[in-house]
Amino acid sequence: MPNDLPEVEFQRFWKRLQQIGLNAYEARSYLVLVGHPKFKALELAARAHVPRQKIYEVLDSLVEKGFAQVVREKTKLFSAVEPSLALPAYFSRRSQQLQAELMEQSRFSSDLIGDLNSAYSEGQGGRGTLDFLRIVTEPLQTAAEYRRMMTDAKTEYLEFSRPPYAVDPLQDDLVRQARQRGVRCRLIIELGTLDAEHRRRLMEFIDIGVEVHQAPSLPLKLALFDRKNGMIALLDPVITRPVWTAVVFDHGGLSEAMNGLFEDYWRRSHPMAVSRG
Repeated sequence: MPNDLPEVEFQRFWKRLQQIGLNAYEARSYLVLVGHPKFKALELAARAHVPRQKIYEVLDSLVEKGFAQVVREKTKLFSAVEPSLALPAYFSRRSQQLQAELMEQSRFSSDLIGDLNSAYSEGQGGRGTLDFLRIVTEPLQTAAEYRRMMTDAKTEYLEFSRPPYAVDPLQDDLVRQARQRGVRCRLIIELGTLDAEHRRRLMEFIDIGVEVHQAPSLPLKLALFDRKNGMIALLDPVITRPVWTAVVFDHGGLSEAMNGLFEDYWRRSHPMAVSRG
């Protein structure tokens, strides 16, 4: 065991170096190098308790990772790179590598999605008894379902709008794009849920032809598209924090029933006052 550091500190530093990505031999070797100006490879192997046949591989890795450097005199010697230089540079390189890997994986995933979707479509050729209903609890998946149906809408979009939002319609360009396609858009907003920014954006929506009513309260979150599909989001009555479970449906009868509910609330609600003050 090296005498440079007390046993407890050596063990603590050794474990922390492994946590950031060095292996056990690399961490031991670097700790020994830190306490000395320079070492021959085999001398370091003895001091760091690294097998002699492994020490050159360990040193090459430390040099590559920026923790050690070669000092050439009559024989090749190795010294530690100052920790205040080695660690930031190491994390910077790792960050760049991870970003490059994520970008590469993202490119692969695009191809994979297409291939898996084809396989999924073939595998789902026979509709099951409840294929027209899907339960979604993950907010990101709920948002993806909403965006998919909103993008496909051709004639009509209706919504009971109340927080919390997986996709806030007031923050989403999909409503604007739907209006540009000629889709009739009607929103019922629950009173008391609008801040100044939401009110401002609603005024912008009204300017492009979105019809907005306000109601004292809404029983659930609802989005309907072309009177054929949509989603209902129900608040969990047990959990104290707001948690929504969404039911995504593609069913004419259910859509018609939900459309009737919307129209009933639409008749009993009031148009939002066009005021920008």
